[in-house]
Amino acid sequence: MAARRRPGGTPGSPNSKFTQQELPACKPILTPKWVISVFVLVGVIFVPIGLVSLKASRKVVEIVDRYDDACVPANTTDKLAYIQNPTISKNCRRTLKVPKDMDAPIFVYYQLDNFYQNHRRYVKSRSDAQLRDPKKANDTSTCDPEGTANGMAIVPCGLIAWSIFNDTYGFVRNSKNLPVDKKDISWKSDREHKFGRDVFPKNFQNGSLIGGKTLDPNKSLSEQEDLIVWMRTAALPTFRKLYGRIHNDLKKGDTITVTLENNYNTYSFSGKKKLVLSTSTWLGGKNDFLGLAYLSVGGLCFFLAFAFTLLYLIKPRKMGDNNYLSWNRNPAGR
Repeated sequence: MAARRRPGGTPGSPNSKFTQQELPACKPILTPKWVISVFVLVGVIFVPIGLVSLKASRKVVEIVDRYDDACVPANTTDKLAYIQNPTISKNCRRTLKVPKDMDAPIFVYYQLDNFYQNHRRYVKSRSDAQLRDPKKANDTSTCDPEGTANGMAIVPCGLIAWSIFNDTYGFVRNSKNLPVDKKDISWKSDREHKFGRDVFPKNFQNGSLIGGKTLDPNKSLSEQEDLIVWMRTAALPTFRKLYGRIHNDLKKGDTITVTLENNYNTYSFSGKKKLVLSTSTWLGGKNDFLGLAYLSVGGLCFFLAFAFTLLYLIKPRKMGDNNYLSWNRNPAGR
C-alpha cells in the first residue's frame, strides 16, 4: 500500500508544512510602537466605560437597615430562646429616612449575612423532579434530612425549601400604606420550567422542627414566588433576595414606617438580617466594582503605555532585520 502523501512533502516525509508548523498564519511582530498603541487604545476604551458605569452606580439610592438586633426586646439575654419561643410577639417597628428622591419602581430586598447557601449538603437537599412533576411527589431520595414527615413525603422537600425566609414587611408613609407588589419577582424561566403549575405543597412544615415560612397548599409552586426566589441559591454567604417592588415615588426627607415580623432565626449561626430599599439604573443596582474594574485596567494600560514610551525614548533598542525570521526566509536559500 502506498504511503499517504502529506501536503508539501514526499510520502512519509516528516518535513511537510503541517508537521513543521509552517502553514499560513498571522504572525504579528510586537514592535514598541504597536505595543504602546494597543495599551493606549485599551485605556481610551476602558476609562470612559468605567466612568459611565461608576456614574450610573452612584445614581442608585439605597436605604439599608439592619434590624435583627434592634428588634430583640431590650430585656432579652438569650436571643435564640426569644426567636424560638412562639408565645413572644415578633412584631417590630422601624423608621427609615429617605436620603434622596427615589423614583419608582423601588426594589425591596432582604439581605442575609453569614448564611452559606452554597454549602454542598444544603445545595443538594432538593428534588428538581418533584418540583416539576406531580407524579414525582414521592421522589425524595435527595432531600435528606427533610424528605418525609410523619411517614409521608414532603412537597417541596429538602433543606432549601424547609429553610425559606419568613420575615414580613409592611410600609407606611404619612399614614398611608405603601403596597408591595410581589408579582414577577422570580425568574420567568424558573416559573415556567422548574416549578410545576400542577404541583401543590403537601405535608410542608409539618415536622417536629419548623424551618421557615409555611406555603399556601391551594397555590401551585409556580405561583409561590417567594419560594422560587429562595430556591435559587446564592454563591456567597452575604446575599440579597428580592422581596417585592414599591410603585410609588419617595421624596427626600420622607419618613417610612416599617412594620415587620422578625421571625427568621439567624441568631443560631451569628447571622445578620437587613432590609434594603433600592432604586435601579440601566446598569442595575448599586455596584461600584464594575466601574472601578474598568478604571483600574484602563489606568494601568495608560501607565504601561507611558512607561514603555519613556523606555523607548530614553533607551531605544535597535530592531532586528525581519528578513531573518523563519517565515520570511526564502525556502530555496535554506
